[in-house]
Amino acid sequence: MLTKWEELRLVARCVAGDDRRAFERLVVEYQQPLRRFLLNLTMGNASLTDDLAQDTFLKAYMGLRSWQGVARFKTWLFRIAMNEYYGYLRRNRELLQDDPPDVSSGPMEDMAGKAEARMDVERCLKVLSPAERGAVLLFYLEDRPIKDISRIMEIPEGTVKSHLSRAKAKMAKVR
Repeated sequence: MLTKWEELRLVARCVAGDDRRAFERLVVEYQQPLRRFLLNLTMGNASLTDDLAQDTFLKAYMGLRSWQGVARFKTWLFRIAMNEYYGYLRRNRELLQDDPPDVSSGPMEDMAGKAEARMDVERCLKVLSPAERGAVLLFYLEDRPIKDISRIMEIPEGTVKSHLSRAKAKMAKVR
């Protein structure tokens, strides 16, 4: 994992000298966690995950000058990803109400026990609102602290805690 200083140095190289290799290093570093987060957020929709990840990195590259360096680059990148996901939901609201996402395929379906566990997790995530799902995935899967989740989701820390609490209650009722 890159340190904050390494991130700052790479971003400075991108901004000052249009160093695409520096940005490539950032992409290589954060592509897997970002794609994992988006894959879970989209309930296993791999093609949507690819589109959102590509759009996220493109917007990050185009907006590097706006990154202030207060939060970690990864936090800023995940915020862009959340915005892309929310934008997708707004643009496709009617489609999503009629056609729930296909959760039948996933990377763990090769082993029966893991496939069953994944289905349980997907059933639990399905009952959550997008905001609750985002908070749960960031907190439990990405192991992000409440403070970072607050920055990524652009909501107060208390609201993050409320989302997590409501999500736990909802998921506990899923059978």
